[in-house]
Amino acid sequence: MRSSIKISLLSLLACFMLGSCNNGESLQTYFVDNQETPDFISADLPTTIVKLDESILTEEQKEAYNSVKRLNFLGYKIKENNLEDYTLELEKVKAILKNKKYNELIVFNDKAAKVIVKYIGDDDVADEFVVFASSDEMGFGIVRILGNDMRPEKMATLVSVVQNADFDDSQLSGIADFFK
Repeated sequence: MRSSIKISLLSLLACFMLGSCNNGESLQTYFVDNQETPDFISADLPTTIVKLDESILTEEQKEAYNSVKRLNFLGYKIKENNLEDYTLELEKVKAILKNKKYNELIVFNDKAAKVIVKYIGDDDVADEFVVFASSDEMGFGIVRILGNDMRPEKMATLVSVVQNADFDDSQLSGIADFFK
């Protein structure tokens, strides 16, 4: 009798574990699947790429800036011969970001690109932030922002400062050259 209960419980546990697997594509798998693809560029960016004068930051902005540990970038460049592929890849990314696990933080237009900032987590702590920018002239780029104790409300205050920040061109040269 005990062995049949054990078998039933183990079977139930196995069904639960198999049923809870998500077959939908995640942003992380999208990055991994495309990092070596010719029309894509990927890079791990150091947080020092953004040069901020910390003396002008509020305490909330300093906390947000210091909570960021890693930046992963994936970009897709539009060329004359890949417009169909670009549209397909753009729709894939948009479909991934429509998943309800991504909470919208900010949407804005910056120069010739639309920028969407989303995060995974709750209103108190985010596990990951995603910055998605797309332009019908250049392509799109996705930055995954990973860190510790990142807070959405504090990160939102940092966006305006980062928009006006200087960037280390030497660390961005490969990405900038890719989109030329």
